[in-house]
Amino acid sequence: MPRKTQVTTEQLISNLTANYGSEVGTAQVKKSCEELGISYLTGSKRLESYKTGRGKWNLTIQEARTQFEQQYETIQQVSYIPETDDTYVPFGNFSDLKKIIRSKQFYPVFITGLSGNGKTFGVEQSCAQLGRELIRVNITIETDEDDLLGGFRLLDGNTAWHNGPVIEALGRGAVLLLDEIDLASNKILCLQSVLEGKGVFLKKIGRYVKPAAGFTVIATANTKGKGSDDGRFIGTNVLNEAFLERFPITFEQEYPTAAIETKILTNAGCDLQFAENLVKWAGVIRKTFFDGGVDEVITTRRLVHIVEANQIFGDRIKAITVCVNRFDDDTKQSFLELYSKVDAGEEQEPAPF
Repeated sequence: MPRKTQVTTEQLISNLTANYGSEVGTAQVKKSCEELGISYLTGSKRLESYKTGRGKWNLTIQEARTQFEQQYETIQQVSYIPETDDTYVPFGNFSDLKKIIRSKQFYPVFITGLSGNGKTFGVEQSCAQLGRELIRVNITIETDEDDLLGGFRLLDGNTAWHNGPVIEALGRGAVLLLDEIDLASNKILCLQSVLEGKGVFLKKIGRYVKPAAGFTVIATANTKGKGSDDGRFIGTNVLNEAFLERFPITFEQEYPTAAIETKILTNAGCDLQFAENLVKWAGVIRKTFFDGGVDEVITTRRLVHIVEANQIFGDRIKAITVCVNRFDDDTKQSFLELYSKVDAGEEQEPAPF
């Protein structure tokens, strides 16, 4: 057989996969080298990056690495900078959070607070105002390593590596937002090295991904990772102490002040009188809630929902009613009666509960 002077690695792989598939051993490589007119030593050297053991090669591994590199190049062309919301009103820990994000230092932050008080929105708007990319992951009990780091996906009959949101954030130097982190199971521990700022080793493709400059992690939760004793946040879990220790600081997010909340509602299109009444109404309910007199609370988010409902229906009482229908009948009726008193100006701080 005449010897061929030019045989590329691609030709060798094509010959091997056509005859034997992607997983080959010494005998198959020797046979292909003989057919192509090159020595086994030359052929095995060209397959070095595909080697999985002595006399064993997996010809899909390098393809996965190539796919990974190509996808990295692709995601660099996509922008994950949130849009600036002109209606947003800064409050609470916003300025401190913005300082951390502006610094571009790796400094994980844990933000805890009751539902609907602007934790996630504040992170988004911090990044929007600073022009920083934000990749948000909504955590559930089912979230696992494959969801976070990535894995192989079937594409056009072939498997290809697709990186997860954590890997994208690492590679881009983006802010990674782990939303509702206290819903996670112990599968979240795959992020331990990421939370140390050391990157992560992708064992499925044998690649180590280091964090690019600017990468950091922010987590939001309704609890402090210790579970919910009062049963208000069903599904929240007790997080691993070593995991929580990797967050240097914790911000406690409270509801905004009356003045700030009024501005939030007017920015959402609410007239001043209705906004002031809603804020006063919500304030009395929250005070009663924190005193243990009622089991439900009106959040800032729900106040915005009421404003939006009023814009649709043109009826304030109907807007409030449909937005408190989620509560039990007694609570709903008490809330509606309270608003009637506030609207009528009967009391400065009515307490009907």
